[in-house]
Amino acid sequence: MSVEDRPAPAAERPDLFAKASRALGWSMASTIVSRLSTLAIGVALARILGPDAFGTFAVALVVLLAVLSFNELGVSLAIVRWPGDPREIAPTVATLSVLTSTLVYAALYLGAPLLARTLGDPGSTGVIRVLGLSVIVSGLVATPVALLQRAFRQDRKTVADLVTNWTSALASIGLALAGNGAMSLAVGQLAGSLAGAVLFFAFAPQGLRFGFDPAKARALLRFGLPLAGSSIVVFATTNLDRVVVGATLGPTALGYYVLALQLASWPVTVFSQPVRAVVPAALARLQDDPPALRRSFLSAAGLLGSVTLPACLLLAAASDALIRFLYGGAWQPAAAVLLWLGPLAALRILFELCYDYFVVLADTRVVLTVQVVWFVALLPTLYAAGVLGGLQAAAAAQFAVALLVILPLYLGALRRSGIPPLPVAARLGPPLAGAVAVTAVALLVARVGAVDLVVLAVAGATTLATIGVLGFRLRHVVRDLRTVGQPRAVG
Repeated sequence: MSVEDRPAPAAERPDLFAKASRALGWSMASTIVSRLSTLAIGVALARILGPDAFGTFAVALVVLLAVLSFNELGVSLAIVRWPGDPREIAPTVATLSVLTSTLVYAALYLGAPLLARTLGDPGSTGVIRVLGLSVIVSGLVATPVALLQRAFRQDRKTVADLVTNWTSALASIGLALAGNGAMSLAVGQLAGSLAGAVLFFAFAPQGLRFGFDPAKARALLRFGLPLAGSSIVVFATTNLDRVVVGATLGPTALGYYVLALQLASWPVTVFSQPVRAVVPAALARLQDDPPALRRSFLSAAGLLGSVTLPACLLLAAASDALIRFLYGGAWQPAAAVLLWLGPLAALRILFELCYDYFVVLADTRVVLTVQVVWFVALLPTLYAAGVLGGLQAAAAAQFAVALLVILPLYLGALRRSGIPPLPVAARLGPPLAGAVAVTAVALLVARVGAVDLVVLAVAGATTLATIGVLGFRLRHVVRDLRTVGQPRAVG
């Protein structure tokens, strides 16, 4: 029986919210701790290396993200969504993941010189090859990570993630202080991946086992290949800005851009990624109850918006003060980029939730169509903006395409699935109003000439207060979510 055909076991559903809540709590705590630590480490590395070396690493990172987007053909996600016992398919998934990852790295190694020249930095070839070894590690851990996600064992994943981050950070700082430049970041990243892999193998419910069942492999590929194709387009769309900036403006400009992008990704990483580590597994068990599935999506959208919209707009409003305070005057060009990438991050969080929703519905055609349209609309707009207007224009083009083209596409797809735009707007309206208030306060404090620390303190306090008010307003939504997956009383 295929991934799509098997019904969800009803016995799993009564305690679904409890399991998902615990997993989400662990995932959120892990992400916040790791992001706080990596922020401090990232500030140190940026100050040690400077924009030029950081730009070289950014070139290699773009290539790594490209291959990671499709290196295991999307089959590991089937473990999360598989309605039956995931142990049935885990050995086959592991074999496919490692085989394809190894082949992908071989192609990456051979193509590294061409990729480096295309991105405007021929000297990054060695960094690409070393950093690319993480592709093989990713293929090895894909199955254990998916098994932990399926079992809601975010507590174990938290430990492995923290070890990965700290190993990578300490190795990178040591090598950077020794004068190894951009290669220090590549070696540190690889060291962290290896350290985390050891723990993922130990923590996964059944470790790492290889096997191959041709029938299950065909079912997995039918499920995974559309997602892999979609992931390639997703990467091309989400990283097209870095490719264009690197190719047209050079590695130093790319360093500024990537620094701003890392700051803009904070709300995505801290709030969206933990939710995405839990929500697909939870929603997958509601496939036989479409009304509950739609209610859960709307509730998740409202909760995410209440936290992320104020945080994303804070990044934009306080971008000048934030860049100067954290990284120093040498990185000030990144502030103009962050002005646009902050609001773009808010849109991406909503888009990622939509992506997961349609994956659970097994409607991967919608996801692929949206990503193709996004790429086609973004490529000429972004290239023209980068060539004619520089860094800030490239960031503004990203936001404009997401707002004017992609958001209407996703809203239309949601309407066809039974979720009209009005309920979505009702859930996101109050968070948007709160985010506008945060922006106004931050701009006002900056305009009166306050020092950077005061601007950040006042704007940050306003953001936390806004999130608190919005969260209190939605406390009933959390109570409603506790009934998701449980039988409803008749009458």
